[in-house]
Amino acid sequence: MSVEQSLARLLGVIDRLLGPDGCPWDREQTPESLCDYVIEESYELIEAIRSGQPDEAREELGDVLFLLAFIAVLFERRGAFDLSEAIENNTAKMVRRHPHVFGDASFENQKELLKNWERIKREEKNGDGRDGGPARIFASLPKGLPPLLRAYRIQAKAARLGFTWETDAQMEEQLRSEWKELQEALDRGDKAGMEEEFGDYLFALVEYGRRKGIKANAVLDAANRKFLARFERMEDLAADSGRELPALDLAAMNELWARAKAKGGPSGDASS
Repeated sequence: MSVEQSLARLLGVIDRLLGPDGCPWDREQTPESLCDYVIEESYELIEAIRSGQPDEAREELGDVLFLLAFIAVLFERRGAFDLSEAIENNTAKMVRRHPHVFGDASFENQKELLKNWERIKREEKNGDGRDGGPARIFASLPKGLPPLLRAYRIQAKAARLGFTWETDAQMEEQLRSEWKELQEALDRGDKAGMEEEFGDYLFALVEYGRRKGIKANAVLDAANRKFLARFERMEDLAADSGRELPALDLAAMNELWARAKAKGGPSGDASS
């Protein structure tokens, strides 16, 4: 079955669900009521992709696609737009933002390419800024992004404008400076200062990672997964010897941690 046929069938299912004899729950939905489901299903898709499970990714991708198509149909019934308009709008936008592919533009490197991408985006938003002027640089940044991912996107956008440290050595010096300020706040016992300086250090660390091609949100997710997998191995090892982790002291847990680590997982010990 072709993509066109599959999409037509999907839209037919949605029409049936929303019809007079359709599903009462579906008929009560609005684009607004489906927002949380889009977030939830998107996270499930990410989970499947990062877990390396193609079958799960296929299923979750279908769930996300269903919700997007469902929302488009609901907007169409409001008289706002239909799915084809949304697709055509995005297609035109991608062609416009890739003049080096669909036009005769050329760039010396990826940095110049991304800088041009940001310029085109700002031109598209001209008139949306203060007093009808040019759009602000970060106007297109979604407010609902998780903080770690949002920090990465802020840093990436700023860097495309050239607003970042010129060298990695300067960036590393900034990290040392932020760490020192955090330690000073800790020494003072300044709770508000600790939180502020920790945030500054974390923000700078995200930028350092970005400069090295590391996405903080993704690698932290991987670290979480490794820790949880190792901790589950610890629980299994404890159970094999008739013990439970809550009943063990730190030394015993560290011993199990070392055994679990031997099979792979994050570095460090149970006290880290």
